[in-house]
Amino acid sequence: MSTTETRTSTGSRPGATGRRPRRPSSQPVWAERPGPIMQAAKGLLIGAICVVMLYPLIYVIAMSFGTAESIQSGQLFPTSFSLEAYRSVLSGGVVTRAILNSVFITAVGTFLSVLLTAMLSYGLMRTREVPGARIVLILVLLTMLFGAGIIPMYILMKTLGLLDSHWSIILPGLIGAFNLIVMRNFFMNLPGELFEAARIDGAGHFRIFFQIVVPLSKAVIAVIALFYAVGYWNVFFNAMIYLNDTSKWPIQVVLNQFVVQNSDINALQNPDRPPPPAQAVQMAVIVLATLPILVVYPFLQRYFTKGVLTGAIKS
Repeated sequence: MSTTETRTSTGSRPGATGRRPRRPSSQPVWAERPGPIMQAAKGLLIGAICVVMLYPLIYVIAMSFGTAESIQSGQLFPTSFSLEAYRSVLSGGVVTRAILNSVFITAVGTFLSVLLTAMLSYGLMRTREVPGARIVLILVLLTMLFGAGIIPMYILMKTLGLLDSHWSIILPGLIGAFNLIVMRNFFMNLPGELFEAARIDGAGHFRIFFQIVVPLSKAVIAVIALFYAVGYWNVFFNAMIYLNDTSKWPIQVVLNQFVVQNSDINALQNPDRPPPPAQAVQMAVIVLATLPILVVYPFLQRYFTKGVLTGAIKS
C-alpha cells in the first residue's frame, strides 16, 4: 500500500485524530453539573446577594443597641451598646399594646383564614359533584381581577358597625383567591381511593376533611398559614382607614408614627432617665416589628417546596 493510500485510509477512520466522539448527554443543559469556574462565580454571586440582603438587617439591629455618643459620632456601626432604647419602647406601653393587637389580629385571622380556605378548597375539589361549585369558583377567581375599592369597603364596614374594631381588618381578607387555588390543587392531587374508601365506611364530609385531608395536607397548610400570617402581621393601610382608636392600632401603624412621621417618641421616654437617641428608638421599634416573622419563618421554610409546587401544579 502506498503512503498516500495509507494517509487517506488513516484520515478516513473515525477517531484517528485522537479525539473521541462526544456522547450526547441524557440530561438537559441546565441540569448538568457546572464547571469549577461557574461554581466559583455562582458562589461569589450568592455571597454578594447575601451581603446586600443582610447588611440592612444587621445595621438596624446594631443601631437599636447604640448609645447617644456612638450614634452622634456618625459611626457606621456603634462601638458602645446600650439597652436603653428597648427599655424606653417597652416601658411606654404604646408599642407593647400595639404588639398585642398585632398578635391577636394575626393569630385569629390566620386561624380563620386557613380553616375557611381549606374548607372551601375541599368543597370546590370536584366542581361536577357539588351543585353551583363552578360558579363559586369563578366568583372567587374574579376577586383576583376586580376589587370593590376603598370607599365602598369603608361604607360596608361602617354599615356593619365594624369601624374601630379588629374585625374590620380580619373579615375582608379571610379567603385569598391565590391561596385557595394552591390549596385546592393540592387537595385534588390526593389519592381519590382514600375518599372512596372513607365513604364506603360511612364517613361524612366533615370526618373526611378533618381526619384524612387535613393530616395529609400539613405542607400546604403550613405554607398558606405563613402567607396569611405575614399579611395580617404587616397590615397597615386598612388599619389606618378603619381604626381611629389609637389603642387598637397594630404594630405597623405605630411603626409608621415613630419612624416615618417621627412623632410621639418623647412619650416613650422615662423622665427619670436620660432620653435615648431617637434613631435608636426607631430602630428598636423596627426590630420588635420584624422579629416575630423572622422567628417563625425558618420553622416553616422546609414546607415551601412541597406545599407550593405540589399545590400549583396538578398532575
